[in-house]
Amino acid sequence: MPALRTGGHPAVRHGLLGAQPGWEGRADYERGGGYQPGLSGADLITAVAASGLRGRGGAAFPVARKLATVAAQAGEKVVLVNGEEGEPASVKDRWLLRARPHLVIDGALRAAEAIGARTVWLYVSDPASALSLDAAVAELGAVSSATLSSATLPSAPLELRVFRVEASYVAGEETAAVNAVNGRPAKPSEKPPRPFEEGVGGRPTLVTNVESVANLPGVSGGTAGAGQAFLMTLGGAIPRPGLYEVPFGIPLGEVTEVLGGLAGAARGYVMGGYFAGLVNSRGHGLPLDYDALKAEGTGLGCGAVTVLGPDDCPVGVAALLLAYYGRENAGQCGSCFNGTAAMAGVAAALARGEARTADIERLAGWTGFLPGRGACATLDGAVNVAASLLLEFPDEVAAHQTRACAACAATDFLTTDSPFAVSPGSITPTVGATL
Repeated sequence: MPALRTGGHPAVRHGLLGAQPGWEGRADYERGGGYQPGLSGADLITAVAASGLRGRGGAAFPVARKLATVAAQAGEKVVLVNGEEGEPASVKDRWLLRARPHLVIDGALRAAEAIGARTVWLYVSDPASALSLDAAVAELGAVSSATLSSATLPSAPLELRVFRVEASYVAGEETAAVNAVNGRPAKPSEKPPRPFEEGVGGRPTLVTNVESVANLPGVSGGTAGAGQAFLMTLGGAIPRPGLYEVPFGIPLGEVTEVLGGLAGAARGYVMGGYFAGLVNSRGHGLPLDYDALKAEGTGLGCGAVTVLGPDDCPVGVAALLLAYYGRENAGQCGSCFNGTAAMAGVAAALARGEARTADIERLAGWTGFLPGRGACATLDGAVNVAASLLLEFPDEVAAHQTRACAACAATDFLTTDSPFAVSPGSITPTVGATL
């Protein structure tokens, strides 16, 4: 796997990726302006609303609305920073946790102050992220918790806890995260209640993504453009794969060419990690914007995009992704367990050149009535892959009904673990733990 590049688009200033390589300790973070006074409470929530910041976990829910909703609940609140990056094609949260843990903690503490929380849970599965957070929390005064007091933080003790969970695709769903911290299996549960109503310890809980809270120090300090760019994991068949910070609204092709080094449009793209499915070469001209991409039948999701090269068959790619969903669903909702397996089976048969017209018709039918079923959105992700394959690559689908292509014939669709997975690379805390 090639080394991960990091960098910002020329239009991005004061970005989340920071200026120094390696692990950023407390002293370096504070020299760069971290843990400084700024907007707090209702003023911070107002500033977040004005910034237009939307959640970076995939759903793109307005962060200010989520903060205000939890703040309005009665009783003691909790913050749960969700660092279980379930999308294998995404690396942004793990990179932030490994390289800039104090930025994440600073943002989490500001969120806690804004909603009136006394406890912050830092929820991760990546061992290196857990080590990094432990080292950062230790710098703040303790091994597993910290008591902080400053002009920007509550005067009473506030507890930070690092919680490590076993990695899985569903463990990052918000109710799964709450269930895990509450001592139950890290699997989604039916809603209501939602975490903002009844979460960790039965208390109103703000479940928020790592990148989302990492934006809060900039918004609190009035940094120009805070929240107007996002971290994009760019992988696949591209000369310079990496983690790039790019402004919203620019065309995907500008990122793949200027930062990724790709000449011209690709054969296709896998959008939003795996969740938003495939688009064909028209993706080159699509603007990287939540609403614009939704209008085009795809999505930005967690900000991960995989580039498909001339040797990547879209049918085979879809079969790999659907096989992954078939393995990674929680196994607790019949519609999801059976639906993902059925779609994966048809896709694999199609990739082998063995699918009949009736199989394709069933696959199309499933994409119409399966969305929205089950306790979480795993089934929706699988549906997006199947539906987008049929819509974006009809010629390839038709050709595979009679004969597998060379790429599909050489692929084992049952044992490939995590297609297009990206690694955040090796980052080492200065305190000595090896990541």
